[in-house]
Amino acid sequence: MSKTLQSINISVLDLAIVPENGAAAITFSNSASIAQHTEKWGYKRYWLAEHHNMEGIASTATAVLIGHIASKTSTIRVGSGGIMLPNHTPLVVAEQFGTLATLFPGRIDLGLGRAPGTDQLTAMALRRNADTSSDFPLHVQELQKYLSASNTTSSVRAFPGEGLDIPIWILGSSTDSAHLAAALGLPYAFASHFAPAQFPQAIAIYRREFKPSAQLAAPYIMACVNVIAADTDAEAAHLATSFKRLFLGILTGNRRKLAPPVDSEGLFDYTEEAALQQMIKYSFVGGPEKVRTELDEFITTSGVDELMITSAIYDHQARLHSYEIVGELHKRKSDSPS
Repeated sequence: MSKTLQSINISVLDLAIVPENGAAAITFSNSASIAQHTEKWGYKRYWLAEHHNMEGIASTATAVLIGHIASKTSTIRVGSGGIMLPNHTPLVVAEQFGTLATLFPGRIDLGLGRAPGTDQLTAMALRRNADTSSDFPLHVQELQKYLSASNTTSSVRAFPGEGLDIPIWILGSSTDSAHLAAALGLPYAFASHFAPAQFPQAIAIYRREFKPSAQLAAPYIMACVNVIAADTDAEAAHLATSFKRLFLGILTGNRRKLAPPVDSEGLFDYTEEAALQQMIKYSFVGGPEKVRTELDEFITTSGVDELMITSAIYDHQARLHSYEIVGELHKRKSDSPS
């Protein structure tokens, strides 16, 4: 039977975006609200991503924010999408997430990325050492050791953390991460919301090379996509102008806070539009039926096991409504052939 939106788990990636004329305090309040509502609407996870030196993103202290969201919810899993491991020592990450898992048993996920999540100068300020992304595989294994029950005889141990059941995920936007996730037998989350080019190749590598582990018996893939859903296609297209301008700023190096939607007529020139569409290939914008049809096609074609949704919508209520629409589509019995 083909997979569809109704047959797989859905989750949320919160980039902790700060709106234009807004502040981090507003973002944190909105994040708690979204987490509470998506928990009610049947979403499985709520992940936050680590970024630094970006005025428009407030998730710098990712572990702290995970604790805040977990304290405001009761059942949804909360985690990192991800912790950028080159910025931290594995022992500190083990202790932080061991603390979170102790406070919120059975609800914490640890997604790990190999990029710094920032520019080179800020990365140097964060690291204070010569570690690079090439050290990532060794650091993942070191972290696994600290969290394992078998580390009791080691001279360096993580308290709390040791022996706790904290699922580790490998995040990626290229084929490098696919090889590592497969070799370690870990679940794989791909950032197809902004790096679609290598997605098909990466998940094929992961499935082909996967080796079962104590954590995971078979390959498990989660893809992150952009979704802007509204009551009508026209309304969704209007809301999506905020998201498109945000991503164009990333492409051009002219980063800005999330701005209100505008008239899309003549918003981008041909070159900008072409570059933008390449970057946001896996974006689903429209009313309920358009979004359902396109998401079903993506899920059926890719065969992913879980869909993580990020929705850069300026108005908080409109963003909530977008997640509610997808939540309702997820619950609805599909009338499409399986």
